[in-house]
Amino acid sequence: MKGKQTIQNVGLPEKQGLYDPKFEKDNCGIGFIANIKGEKSHEIVEKGLLILKNLSHRGATGCDETTGDGAGIMIQIPHEFFKKKCRENKIDLPQEGKYAVGMVFLPRESDEDLECEGIFETILRKEKLKLLGWRDVEVDRNAIGEIAKGSEPLIKQVFIDKEDYTTEEFERKLFIVRKKAEKEVRNSKMHNKGYFYIPSLSSRTIIYKGLLLARQIGSFYKDLEDKDFKSALALIHQRYSTNTFPTWDLAQPFRYLAHNGEINTIMGNRNWMNAREGVLKSDKFKDGLEELFPILTPNCSDSATLDNAFELLISTGKSLTEAMTMLIPQAWNNNELMDKKEKAYYNYHATIMEPWDGPAAIAFTNGVQLGAMLDRNGLRPSRYTITKDGFVILASETGVLETEPSNVEYSGRLEPGKIFMLDLEQGRIIPDDEIKKGLFESYDYEDWLKRNKITMDMIAKPSYLPKGDEDTLLQRQQAFGYTYEDIKIVLAQMAKDGSEPQGSMGDDTPLAVLSKRPQLLYNYFKQLFAQVTNPPIDPIREESIMSLVTIVGQKANLLDNDKKDYKFIQLDSPILSDVDLEKISKINNQSLRAVKIPMLFRSPGTGKDLVEALDLLCQRAKDAIIEGYNVIILSDRNINKQQAPIPALLATSALQHYLIKNKLRTNVNIILETGEAKEVMHFALLIWCYSNQPLPSL
Repeated sequence: MKGKQTIQNVGLPEKQGLYDPKFEKDNCGIGFIANIKGEKSHEIVEKGLLILKNLSHRGATGCDETTGDGAGIMIQIPHEFFKKKCRENKIDLPQEGKYAVGMVFLPRESDEDLECEGIFETILRKEKLKLLGWRDVEVDRNAIGEIAKGSEPLIKQVFIDKEDYTTEEFERKLFIVRKKAEKEVRNSKMHNKGYFYIPSLSSRTIIYKGLLLARQIGSFYKDLEDKDFKSALALIHQRYSTNTFPTWDLAQPFRYLAHNGEINTIMGNRNWMNAREGVLKSDKFKDGLEELFPILTPNCSDSATLDNAFELLISTGKSLTEAMTMLIPQAWNNNELMDKKEKAYYNYHATIMEPWDGPAAIAFTNGVQLGAMLDRNGLRPSRYTITKDGFVILASETGVLETEPSNVEYSGRLEPGKIFMLDLEQGRIIPDDEIKKGLFESYDYEDWLKRNKITMDMIAKPSYLPKGDEDTLLQRQQAFGYTYEDIKIVLAQMAKDGSEPQGSMGDDTPLAVLSKRPQLLYNYFKQLFAQVTNPPIDPIREESIMSLVTIVGQKANLLDNDKKDYKFIQLDSPILSDVDLEKISKINNQSLRAVKIPMLFRSPGTGKDLVEALDLLCQRAKDAIIEGYNVIILSDRNINKQQAPIPALLATSALQHYLIKNKLRTNVNIILETGEAKEVMHFALLIWCYSNQPLPSL
C-alpha cells in the first residue's frame, strides 16, 4: 500500500502579500492543421507537433529552462491506436465512435489516486454509464524539467461505453460526470486534491498537455510517437503565461478551445455567469443544473473560464458558431454597413449575454468542425494557408510549416469578428457569409426586437422634474466631498468644453491610504489595465468598434432556446440625464417595474450605523425583487442634517455582491442617482464597480 504523503508545488499559489491568483491571465501562440476531407493520418499529428515546436518563441520558461509555461495538442480519438493498447490492457473496446476516452490527472505519490478513481466510477454508475477500464499513459519523465516533475500528476486514461446514447446525449452525460467529479473531489478532504483534473472527456477528441516545453510534448507522451496514432486534425497551443503562475492544468488546449490573448472583462464575465446560476435552466438537463454549479471552475485562468462558458452553451445544443458569436460578438452597433438581420441577431444576444471582450485569437473544435476567430478589435494575429493537396494550416503567424509556394491554393488572415470554419464531415471550408446567414435567418430577430425593444424616445416625458435647492448648495457640496479644485478645474472645464481636464501623470499628493485628510472612496483605487501589451487603436477604428449601448431589463435565461418575449430598454449611453432617469422611474408594466431606494445612513453616525444602513439597503432591494420590481434606483438626493450619503461606490458594490450571493442579480438592473460622482474616473469606477454594471445619473 502506498504511503500517505502531501505533495507540494501544485496549482496556483495561495493569496499572499500583493499576489492574488484571481488576476491570473496569459498570452500565447495557437495553431492547427487539418485534412480538409477528414482523412486521418499520423502525419497530421507529426505536423501538429512541428507547428508547436515552431511556435516555441511564443512560449516561456522560468528559472528552470527545461520547464515550460505549458504546451499541448488536441486531436481526434485515434481508434486504431486505442484498439491496440486496450487489447494489451484486456479492455474490450467497442467500434470507432462507440466509446469515450478521458485523459485524467491524479495524485502521484499517495493512495488518493484510487480515491479519485472511486469517486469518478461512482458518479459514472449514477449517470448510468458503463466503465470499460483504465489505462496508464506511457510517459518519459526524463524528458521534462525538474520543476515540472515536482508537480507532475499521475496520468491515466479512462474508457466509457457509449451504449445506445446519441452523440449529443453522450457528450452531455460526459460533461455531467466530469463536473460532478471535479466538484466532489474539490469539496473533499484529500490532501492532494489539487492534482485531480480532467483535461478531456469525449467521444470525439482527446488532449495531451502539461507543464512542458513545445519540444517535450512528443517525447514525454510516448503515445504520440506511435504510427497508429492518427487524426484528421491537430490543434496546438504554446503558453506564455504573462505575469501568471504556470501549472499542469492551465496548459492548453482546453476541452473545446485554445486562446491567445487576454479577456479584459473577465471579472465581470465571471460575476455575471455566477449570478446567472439562479435562473439557469435547460430542458437538455432533466435533473437540473444545480449539482453542476459552479459552472465556472474556481481559481482558473481567463482562457479556462471562457472554455467553461463555451462548453456550457455547447452542452445545451448550440452550435460552435452560435456559442462563439454569443461570447465574442462582432462590432455591430455602429456598423452602418451591416445587414439589418445580422445586426438584429447581435442586438438580441446583447440582451442576454455580455461580451467576453479583449484581445483574443481563438481556435476551437468539437472533433468534427474546426474553426477560428478574432475579437472584434482584431488585436491578435492569425494567418491561414490552404494547400492544393488538401490541408489547412492556421497559426498565430505564417510560416509555421514549410510549404512549397506551388502547393498553396490560397492564403489569408483572420479578420475581426469573422469566423474561419472547416467541416470535416462535409469536407469543405464554410465561408463566413454562409455561417452568419445560417445564424441570422434561423429566427426572425428583427420581429422580436420590434415587439420587445423600448428606446427612451418611446417613453413619455415626465410632468415633473426634481430641482436642486440653491440655498443648500454649499452644504451639499461639502457633504459629497467637493473641493475648490473640483469646481474650478474639473467641473468648470466639463461644463464649458464638454471635455475632461488634461494634466500630467505626476502627482505629489499622498496616496489616499496615507493621507491625513478625508478622502473619497474613489481615491483609494488605481487604474486596472491589460497586462499584455496591445497595439494602439486608431480613432476611426475605435469609433466603429466601441459602443456605449446599455440594456435595462431582466436578463433572460441564457440557455433558453425558445426566445420568449420580455421588454427591455436600450440606452445609447450608460449616463442618464434627469429627464431619462425620471422616465425610467415611472415605468410600471408587466415586464419593467422601477423602485427608488434611498442610499443614506444616520448622521452623525458611526461605522456601525453605516453597516446597518448597507444591510437595510440590501434587504430592501431583495424585498423589492420578490415583489416583482426589476429596476432599482439607488439615490442619495434627499440628504439632510439627519441623513448622510452612503459612498456610492460602497453601496453599489455591496448590493451587487449581495445579489450575486443570493442568486438574484440577473433579476434586476441597478441605476445610481448620486451627487458624489464628478470626475470621469468616478463614473468609470461606478460602472466597473467590482464588475458591476450600474448606471450613474448626473
